[in-house]
Amino acid sequence: MADRDADSSADDRSPSSGDAAATGILRAFVEAVPTPTLACDPDTLAVRAANAAAADLVGHDRGTLTLMGLPDLGETDAAVSGEPIADVGGAASAPGSPDSNGANAGVEWFEWDLRLGDPGLRVDAAVHTATIAGSEWLVVGLSDATARVAAEAERDEERRLVDALADTVPLVLFRCTEEGTLSRWNDRLAADSGYDPTSLSGRALTSLFDEATRDAVSDALSRVYRDGEAATCEARLLTRSGERLPYRLSIGPMTDGDRVVGAVGVGEDLTEASLREERLAVLTRVLRHNFRNDLNVVTGFTGQAIDAVDDPELVGQLERVVDTAERLLRLGETSRKVERLLSQRPSSRPIALAPAVDAALESVDPAVFDGAAVDVEVPDDLVVSAVAFLPEAVSELVDNAIRHNDGDEPRVRVSAAELPSESWVSLVVADDGPGIPPAERAVLTGEETPLDHASGLGLWYVNWIVTAGGGSLDIVESKAGGSRIELSLRVVDAPPIDEQELFTPGD
Repeated sequence: MADRDADSSADDRSPSSGDAAATGILRAFVEAVPTPTLACDPDTLAVRAANAAAADLVGHDRGTLTLMGLPDLGETDAAVSGEPIADVGGAASAPGSPDSNGANAGVEWFEWDLRLGDPGLRVDAAVHTATIAGSEWLVVGLSDATARVAAEAERDEERRLVDALADTVPLVLFRCTEEGTLSRWNDRLAADSGYDPTSLSGRALTSLFDEATRDAVSDALSRVYRDGEAATCEARLLTRSGERLPYRLSIGPMTDGDRVVGAVGVGEDLTEASLREERLAVLTRVLRHNFRNDLNVVTGFTGQAIDAVDDPELVGQLERVVDTAERLLRLGETSRKVERLLSQRPSSRPIALAPAVDAALESVDPAVFDGAAVDVEVPDDLVVSAVAFLPEAVSELVDNAIRHNDGDEPRVRVSAAELPSESWVSLVVADDGPGIPPAERAVLTGEETPLDHASGLGLWYVNWIVTAGGGSLDIVESKAGGSRIELSLRVVDAPPIDEQELFTPGD
């Protein structure tokens, strides 16, 4: 770099211009710094020296840099904060208290977008004055902050997304430290508990629940921290006002490698659900009781009327009344079984298929079985994954196949075989009856409409039982002209449960 004109007077020469020797010392000083560094005239902010690292960072060769002023290096001449670069440099070069080495101790830190757009270039800059070769210079240290800023922006975006979700979902969301104390939560927890954020910060999660159920929360947390597995429990949230709210907590681990360093959880206020379930249970129980009793009265008096009249046409109409009442009674009984299935939320387990089918056939009403021919061909060695309600599904299918068959001797065949894949078993109930109406089949295809819907719960019940165990149900026409219902059940290689654990309609 050429120095200022040699014939300039000493009075006109800037203190930082120096002579050739001083300039060489300045350049040597800057070159010795391993990080991107510039040296500028404190009065004019003209760049007088730059090392190779600085040239690589800003994208100019050192010769070009020494022809520029510090504010000219970027596409904008202001820091990210909005302060002009010239003002930042002026603040750094202003007189201040010297440090132990005699240099001005003031350091100005700022962020600066040297290049806008994509890809951009943002730098962290530190500006301070230093005495080099007897003159004061403005030393500017630079470091690439682009990746850090992009990462911070991404984290900020993720944090905003998480906060928006946390404030949107109608559930309590929270995070606990390794000690089980609250470190973050959404507004729903503060609203439900009645505590302000200051009171919640650092509070043990267990302390939010009453003494009678606090141990359940503690046990769930212990499983999370000890085993690194998710845990669920129900407890009563004790609000600041002393109210107790039924709550369900689902808690999972936060890990750092193999170590659990915290927990995250979801809380659900069960007050409305509990009230709704209680009211529905009462309503269902009362309706079912009155439904059954009143229909029994209808069938009783109708039977007496049949015995008392001689008109064949009237007898036929009364018998139709009895058939309708009995069908409604069966509908009420099926609803009771559906209610039990839904309330118990059974999980799948290994079940020996042959004993399950035997239990199903034993539970069919003998009056229905009378006059029917039922063939069974189920290998003894098949073990499938299903819920313990499987016999009820088979019983429902066999009962319907016989009951809705108008033939003199209804024929039903129950058979099972392992499919070629060796991972599934096909359990088939086929009959020679009139087949299943299209409206009933629509239960499985989702094609039901308010004007054309299934009249009973039987297929719904069977489908729920099968799918609860991970299986599927399909309906086609049988070779005998009736219906063929196929249950696809997954094969398992495990000891089956005891037959006493199976549920049947007689339980």
